[in-house]
Amino acid sequence: MISSLCDRSKMSTRADAYLDAQIANNALEQGARDAYATIKSLRARQLWHELTLELESVVSNVAFARSPGALRSLYAEVIVDIEHKFNPLKVAHIAVAVSDTYGDHVEAMEFLTKTTARLVEAHGDRANEPNVYIAAHVTLLKLVDGDVDFVKRAITEGDKQALEALRAPDPSVSAAFHYVASRYYKVREQYGEFYKSGMLYLAYVSCEMLPAETRAALSVDLCLAALLGENVYNFAELLAHPIVESLSDGPFIWLMEVVKAFNEGDLHEYDQLCVKHAAALNAQPALVANERKLREKITILSLLQIIFHLPAEHREISLSDIAAKTKLTKDGVEYLLMKALSVHLIEGIIDQVESKVIITWVQPRVLLRSQIAELAGRLDGWIEKVSAVESSLRDEITV
Repeated sequence: MISSLCDRSKMSTRADAYLDAQIANNALEQGARDAYATIKSLRARQLWHELTLELESVVSNVAFARSPGALRSLYAEVIVDIEHKFNPLKVAHIAVAVSDTYGDHVEAMEFLTKTTARLVEAHGDRANEPNVYIAAHVTLLKLVDGDVDFVKRAITEGDKQALEALRAPDPSVSAAFHYVASRYYKVREQYGEFYKSGMLYLAYVSCEMLPAETRAALSVDLCLAALLGENVYNFAELLAHPIVESLSDGPFIWLMEVVKAFNEGDLHEYDQLCVKHAAALNAQPALVANERKLREKITILSLLQIIFHLPAEHREISLSDIAAKTKLTKDGVEYLLMKALSVHLIEGIIDQVESKVIITWVQPRVLLRSQIAELAGRLDGWIEKVSAVESSLRDEITV
């Protein structure tokens, strides 16, 4: 115990000497010297919460960003000595930011692993949440290094199970996991899984906090994944998210127009866009390689739109009507219906004798405001019909 106190006293003295040297270093920018002075003052007064906030500010400070080694030195000389005083998740945030300054991924992972061990020693079970956060960033470094087998195990077993074991994880922890998962699925070209992970990531981060270039790049990736994802038939959630606004006046505005056409199941609009933006579409190898699948998907979405516009009490559709609206032959319509049934987008019965389909259920979908307004209008009509029936029954009872 006495030995431990002596060690900490020596570290404290060393930290003071380090901070004094940085404050007196005229080669540093004034902003950096002021930050060191603030850190020394807060540390001396043991204002740990305020010091945590200052350190979080420092790791994103431009003056420190120009000298990555400064952050590593600050952590080694000052923060390690007192990190047990801080909220462990805040320590994880700071440690991950510092690890990003390492040029060598092995060194970065070693630094994060040691930080995790110290958090466990100092906080026990309270370190579970920050450990998941740090583990996600270690997994990301493994992915960058090409160790996809490690990453697959992490996002399907290790990190995933650790995240699920947390009762109410901080949004930053969930965001870190889903970000890594989305990056993995992007590398593996698993478009549907990337779309799901990407949208989950956006559920835990503030879009406004992301750099403009990051928002634009993620918007493009999500739009392409929505189009190419094998079981992705709902685009409204993406279109309603503010992140797609980054495409509204850029070079990829055509992509958002295509996604809107898919959401509406508008085959005519899609064909026009294919002609209008042929050069841009052909510049996307994945879209060119999956041209047939794209046509099949928008045709299925066209069928869903036909069903959506039908009144609830009349869900019988002739195959000829579907053929006319989807530009398919009768055989093509039957294949379309079987495909929609097989992926559980609809439930119903195909009556080949009467050449019609009877729809009994449609998979719930996220709706845009315009679609909700249309649905509200139909609901008003249904209420009027119910009221009319009620009035009729009252008249009969009165008689």
